[in-house]
Amino acid sequence: MSDETVVDEAPEVEAASATEPEPELVHGAPVVWARGMQVAFPALDAYYDTVGALKADGFDFCADLTAVDYLVHGPRPLPAGIDPERFEVVVNLLSMSAHRRIRLRAQVPAAEPVVRSLFELYPGTEAMEREAFDMYGIRFEGHPDLTRILMPEDWEGHPLRKDYSVGRVPVQFKAAPAAR
Repeated sequence: MSDETVVDEAPEVEAASATEPEPELVHGAPVVWARGMQVAFPALDAYYDTVGALKADGFDFCADLTAVDYLVHGPRPLPAGIDPERFEVVVNLLSMSAHRRIRLRAQVPAAEPVVRSLFELYPGTEAMEREAFDMYGIRFEGHPDLTRILMPEDWEGHPLRKDYSVGRVPVQFKAAPAAR
């Protein structure tokens, strides 16, 4: 044995590896993983087509559709290229055959809160979209009956918006029975 120590030369690092890796995409929508679930962020104009493509991929059940108002929340983590808006429409899809689920979070601007309805793809979303309309004021274009579902028809405003004034509602009590 010799006393010489052989040192392997480090391989050269390519300049391209210093850049960030390409983000994972699902039908053109950037994806992150949260709690073991894929979360896709489709652009608003691609929202309906992305959901349609996922349905064709076997996501045959829309488990939930709701909305979120981020008016008073601080910055939230979003994938690169996704600009935060005041509202989000959140959709949870299931593939029963593949035992998979995916969540979609579409950013909806406060200036024009309009999203294409998923009713044609998933008829079960009819009531869920009506609830999001009633509580947040997000309109679902192409919905067959976009009317209030929880609040009276003459109710003003949308109660789950963060800027909705709580106000006071007069409460009418029955007269207490007379003491004997």
